Amino acid sequence: MKRILILLAAWALLPGAAPAREPGEPYALKIWDNASAPHSNGIDAPETESANGTLKNTSEAVLYVFPADPAKDTGQAVVICPGGGYGRVTLRQKGFETAKWLAAHGITAAALKYRLPNGHPEVPLEDVERALRIMTGLEAGATGFTADRVGIIGFSAGGHLAAMASTLSATKPAFAILFYPVVTGEPDACHKGSFDNLLGRERTSERTAHYSLEHRVADGTPPTLLLLSDDDRAVPPANGIRYYDALKAHGIPASMHIFPSGGHGWNFQEAFPYKAQWQEAVLDWIRIHNPQTYPKP
Repeated sequence: MKRILILLAAWALLPGAAPAREPGEPYALKIWDNASAPHSNGIDAPETESANGTLKNTSEAVLYVFPADPAKDTGQAVVICPGGGYGRVTLRQKGFETAKWLAAHGITAAALKYRLPNGHPEVPLEDVERALRIMTGLEAGATGFTADRVGIIGFSAGGHLAAMASTLSATKPAFAILFYPVVTGEPDACHKGSFDNLLGRERTSERTAHYSLEHRVADGTPPTLLLLSDDDRAVPPANGIRYYDALKAHGIPASMHIFPSGGHGWNFQEAFPYKAQWQEAVLDWIRIHNPQTYPKP
């Protein structure tokens, strides 16, 4: 992370210019912090990072952009929302690892370090919305890396954030890919820790319903791929199933893969027996939503 912070400082000193970077390192773009964003999450404790790159107490939003392999560039981009139960951000494990893999397949990938909600759900939502606006070129900051069609990928609580961008944001992604997402606050399927961090433990039933995103799907929600495990004991697969049912009720293109085993958080784990299958499904979903590859009739 130290090298990334150095790159971030370099970019801050040279607005509009891409800094020199070491091979495999991302371009780092600070979006804003609690002082400059529309809302604050109220966190004033220092940000901490564990040995595996998991962050706590995030109070600034940063995009880490991994440019597509020029030889394979599809002209597409995605914003990646790592998970962490809305109490931490698994930036390296879910963000950087996924971004590097996508970039190698020709998709520019921007891993988002978002500000944790700390009971303020509007905070990560405005971070991801601005990230989408930057990557689509609607706001300055990512010249040379923008795309006309920018999708979103989210893991676990980051899947909830990606689904918020798909349902509650004024700027929506072109398509979504949700890995074992948190979706609902309903007691029979809720991941309580995520909703406690998102809304607070004393949340009202009205706020819970508002952020139970199966209720917020509408005609403008983008096509969505869901990837779940049947034996997920952390985030019940009912979360993704309810979101899929809502998508289909609105006639929105959707696909869902429920793997028979794997639990929660498998992603790039070599022990996950369906790694090849999920990777094929993700790349196929992105190809389908590239009009240059599959033009609309």
